[in-house]
Amino acid sequence: MRVEFKRHGLAGLLALIMLAPGMAQAALFQDDEARRAILDLRQRLEATNRALQAQADDNTQLRRILVDMQSQIDSMQAELNKSRGAREQLARDVAELQMRQRDAQSGIDERLRRFEPVMVTVDGREFEVEQGEKREYEAAMEVFRKGDFAAAQASLQRFVQRFAQSGYLPSALFWLGNASYAVKDYKASLAQFRQMLTLSPSHARAPEAMLAVSNVQIELKDSKAARKTLEDLIKAFPQSDAAQAAKERLPKLR
Repeated sequence: MRVEFKRHGLAGLLALIMLAPGMAQAALFQDDEARRAILDLRQRLEATNRALQAQADDNTQLRRILVDMQSQIDSMQAELNKSRGAREQLARDVAELQMRQRDAQSGIDERLRRFEPVMVTVDGREFEVEQGEKREYEAAMEVFRKGDFAAAQASLQRFVQRFAQSGYLPSALFWLGNASYAVKDYKASLAQFRQMLTLSPSHARAPEAMLAVSNVQIELKDSKAARKTLEDLIKAFPQSDAAQAAKERLPKLR
């Protein structure tokens, strides 16, 4: 019985031994596939990790780029704002300068107008005079109209000396002769009336000047000269009021 058991046991063991290589081979085959699967999975995982890491690195780099770009944008905006502010200030400065220029130009124009010649009409004659010349003549005449003949004589004498070529000169000499006559400066008056007549014999006040000359000659006790002046007046200006006055005076002169 032991022999049989041994025989059967040995046979079973031999059979098991015979089966063992196949079983081991099958197990080995299954382990290789599992290892390959695990290795493949591990490789995929590592690739995924690397991709994720690369993507993370790319994201970090992208964030840096975005931060740098935002910084540049902020800097450019600041420069733009600064530039805009500078342009606005420049525009204000230019506007202020333009306003000052207009004011200055207006002031210059006004000052120039004060010196620009003007046209005037005196005793029926139109002529051009300087502004200062006009002011002085009018000031002297204002003194004359107030009846201050001594002051008028001085003012008109200064005017005649200063503006010897003035269009006012014949009229100024006429009124100067009258002012001198009023203060009984007869010789000066006679010279001034004669100068006026020589300068402008056809002047609107020439008849009055000739009549005034005759008056001065009478004051100087020169009746003969006065009579001759009256006769010349009637002949030169027969239709004038002065000629009518001369006709009335002639019979009184002997």
